[in-house]
Amino acid sequence: MSDTTLTWLGHSAFRLDTATGKRIYIDPFLNGNPKCPASEQTPERVDIVAVTHGHGDHVGDTIELAKKHGCHVVALVELAAWLGRQGLDNESVHGPNKGGTVVVDGISFSLTNAFHSSTAPDGTYAGEPAGVVVKADGKSIYFAGDTCAFGDMQLIRRIHEPDLVVLPIGDHFTMGPKEAAVAVELLGAKRVVPCHWGTFSVLTGTPEKLRALVPNDVTVEQLEPGDAVTV
Repeated sequence: MSDTTLTWLGHSAFRLDTATGKRIYIDPFLNGNPKCPASEQTPERVDIVAVTHGHGDHVGDTIELAKKHGCHVVALVELAAWLGRQGLDNESVHGPNKGGTVVVDGISFSLTNAFHSSTAPDGTYAGEPAGVVVKADGKSIYFAGDTCAFGDMQLIRRIHEPDLVVLPIGDHFTMGPKEAAVAVELLGAKRVVPCHWGTFSVLTGTPEKLRALVPNDVTVEQLEPGDAVTV
């Protein structure tokens, strides 16, 4: 059996390839993303897409991918309804709310709290933002989405016991390195993949700044777009 791998596609876009062969995209902002490698902008296969909130840099190519590949889509209930109105097959769109879990092709997706804002690309209300915990192959991966640090990250630690956490660190629109270091502490994280940094000049946080603020036993993965880590 192969390893489960997580590939950063720039900004907050990720591809998760499970050991059982499923290919999952998280916040697939591919085309229009200045950091997404050209080789990753037209996926040859997509099994599931998960979207944390409605902003265009997270919904990204979800509609196009779902129509082309007939894949499942997981998003908060209001955002899922909006995606359905864009012509997606309602049988393939799954709309839990925070605290809820759906299982798709044997992989679980649990929505958590996040503090941010959320409108669809056309300005439609898209519910609240969320984080998502993906559990596959015995591993738990927490994608915080766009958020600040918040005390109930301790509950995410207690309930979901993430093996790997993906945190935004760019500042301005999300938390920066200082808050992210507190999030690492609250989550009890030992491995962190930073995201939502380096895409635009206003995003000034960097993995180096985060690494300087966390304990020595915490691994801050420093990926370039297209790089992958084993979960």
